[in-house]
Amino acid sequence: MNQETAGREAQRVEPVRNFSLLLSPTSRGARLARLLATEQLRSWGIPLSPADQIVAELASNAATHGRVPGRDFRLTLYVVGDTLRVEVTDTVGDRLPRLGAPEADIESGRGLLLVDAFADRWGATPGPAPRKIVWAELGLR
Repeated sequence: MNQETAGREAQRVEPVRNFSLLLSPTSRGARLARLLATEQLRSWGIPLSPADQIVAELASNAATHGRVPGRDFRLTLYVVGDTLRVEVTDTVGDRLPRLGAPEADIESGRGLLLVDAFADRWGATPGPAPRKIVWAELGLR
């Protein structure tokens, strides 16, 4: 084996894995996002927690705050190297998510706090108008 062949074997590139689907911006669509993401992660051999919780929170936000009747949201999962990226794209691009302290007497408003706690990185980027992409990344090693 020459050095060139050995170098190529040492630099094996892991395949990029992805999964993407459109879902209705409803509570049912958000639940389905979590269920389908869980099955996809399981098929890839990726630990379910906390990725399933991140998917649930981002999908729920898309169904609640990014809902426009007749427009679906998109869930996308990417695995590149040792990073899982979860993206949820909705059609309310003019309202970017903000991390803030929820009011104590309200039961909702804590989803992004959970995403912030579980993810290594997260953020929101404008997509093609009128969309936005809210994403979170998890290291897998």
